Amino acid sequence: MFIAETFTSIQGEGMLAGVPSFFIRTSGCNLRCAWCDTPYTSWQPEGERRTLRELLSQATASGRRHVVITGGEPLLQRELGDLTRLLTVNGHHITVETAGTLAPEFDCHLLSVSPKTANSDPDGRLAERHRTLRVDLEPLRRLLARHAEHQLKFVVQGEGDLQEILATVEALAVARERVMLMPEGRTAEQAAVRARSVAKLALLHGFRYSPRLHLDLFGAGRGV
Repeated sequence: MFIAETFTSIQGEGMLAGVPSFFIRTSGCNLRCAWCDTPYTSWQPEGERRTLRELLSQATASGRRHVVITGGEPLLQRELGDLTRLLTVNGHHITVETAGTLAPEFDCHLLSVSPKTANSDPDGRLAERHRTLRVDLEPLRRLLARHAEHQLKFVVQGEGDLQEILATVEALAVARERVMLMPEGRTAEQAAVRARSVAKLALLHGFRYSPRLHLDLFGAGRGV
């Protein structure tokens, strides 16, 4: 697999926030979010090829039961299904993080989807392709039908994002307790500026608020 980095850290977002986990970050993405906080996996993908056995060995050596496969977009990796099966047999709890624009087969205990809204659209020649991919909900519908344990995490800049989020949740028929709003920001300081207003929106609409603990604890950068 094409891997940007592997590391042990605290899961910073979603239902499992605070859980020590081993992270496998793949490189390569079919989207180009304007606010991407891992450009080394998308805008300028970096990394190296690693075997599944090497990744399994690293996960075992980490001593962590929870393994998070993230990116970039891990669903682009054709070996994803084989890796998740190996990790499952090895006794790991697997979270797969995705934007939900693809629907290959794989195993996981928690499907963590971050559907993109208009606030992610980049400028320039990549904008149309990015938007075409993010507004197509059919791959995400197939993923949700396969994985009963799922969460949707929306990156929120402000109240202007809510109409699109509400429409997406309704179209997917996802229970609101499985929907999380997160403040956008590449640093803890930037996220903190939006945190209170985003929490109020979650409260108003019956969604959950997700912290971004990795930024608070370790700051922005690689390996967190």
